[in-house]
Amino acid sequence: MRTPHVLLTTTVALVAAAVAPAPAAGADEAPPPGTYYVQSATTGLNAADSAGAVEQHRPRGDEDHQQWALRADGAAHLLESTDRPGTCLGRDGDRARTVACTGPDASWRIVPAGADRFTLTAPGTDRRLTVAPKPPGANHPAALAVGTGADDLATWYLTPVGPVTRPMPPQDRRTLDQVTFLTAHNAYANGVDGGFAPPFVDLFPNQTRGIERQLADGVRGFMLDIHQTPDGAILCHNSCTLVSRPVALWVDLQRIVDFLRAHPDQFVTVFLEDYVDPGVLRAELARVRGLSEVLYRPDRTGVRENGWPALADLTAAGNRLLVFTDRSRAADQAAGLTRDSFGVMYQREWTVENHWSMGPGVGASDWSCHSRWYGADTNIPLTRTEPGFRPLFVMNHFRDTAIASTAGTDNSKLADRTRRFCQPAARKKPNYLAVDRYDLGDPASAVAALNTYTYP
Repeated sequence: MRTPHVLLTTTVALVAAAVAPAPAAGADEAPPPGTYYVQSATTGLNAADSAGAVEQHRPRGDEDHQQWALRADGAAHLLESTDRPGTCLGRDGDRARTVACTGPDASWRIVPAGADRFTLTAPGTDRRLTVAPKPPGANHPAALAVGTGADDLATWYLTPVGPVTRPMPPQDRRTLDQVTFLTAHNAYANGVDGGFAPPFVDLFPNQTRGIERQLADGVRGFMLDIHQTPDGAILCHNSCTLVSRPVALWVDLQRIVDFLRAHPDQFVTVFLEDYVDPGVLRAELARVRGLSEVLYRPDRTGVRENGWPALADLTAAGNRLLVFTDRSRAADQAAGLTRDSFGVMYQREWTVENHWSMGPGVGASDWSCHSRWYGADTNIPLTRTEPGFRPLFVMNHFRDTAIASTAGTDNSKLADRTRRFCQPAARKKPNYLAVDRYDLGDPASAVAALNTYTYP
């Protein structure tokens, strides 16, 4: 995937998240007392104390003054900062501010707004905590407001820091969105199967084992970059110029299909960072023997209306390879051929995904977990959900450049970042944990721990 585009404190710590502190709120009541993130239902960003101002920030767990202790205050509620006792999320005129919890501007009337969402209203008024409207060509402003704005901008999740979870169902009842898969970022960039980048860039492979070995090791998600050349769709990083012995997409897909035919109980997902015309991709897929026998088409099976099916039902039906593209449907419609017409799903319609980089290849990392698709021209929060349908969550956990020592350290912290940062940011479990150098730092143990419970 686009590389300039990367704390297993213990596996026990992740499993401990499955011990819930309090039951979920009923449909007609505020959540029970506890510690929460106040999370915009529009942007997925969290209310944070920023030197007295209350702003929406990228979810950062307990590192950015984003956790609030909810407690009753007569018929209303207070949200007290966990970092500054005695200071509450409140208001000063039309601005959201932190104020003394004993003051008149600290309490909120918390009103259910459906689908586990709430409004926070100043008692005795119709003024609500709200995200400021989005200016043309820009993101929503960071500063939060108090006013009578649009309903969607004044709707919030109160996401528990210690969420309610449940044991994983038996194997035959686990739905696709309940399962987590080990995923190889830039799986083709391994230097074993062939060349993948121009000289010098190829000194930093994202993986060091070929696709067949990755499959044997339990990797079940594959991120592949494809570029268009006279030879078709070719696997290269940034471009195929000066790449020695590049591999065609159909070759790696054939490896995956052959594996699935030999292992009928397995399920694999491919994510294409896609720089080819739809007709070129269609021709490339046509070269893969047996692809149609294993290709999974969620667009034809009522998934958006009824939710994801059981993984056991998919494998029993032979629907065991799911292929996504990061291209937009609108661009393909303009070209006259949509990729889903030949079985490649548009990823933004079926998944959510966090930002693609934790920072440079060395040095400090950015653990915040926010949507890759939040900006001036698009807004798909990690929290997106629809009636009857929950998008799959792709969690990226890698840096701009794959440095072996850094990747090993980062992978050893994968479970901790998942538990404290990304899971509450998305209000769901990751379905794909995407890493560089999956052979270092034991990311498979984080995957195994996630597959012991569900996040309702």
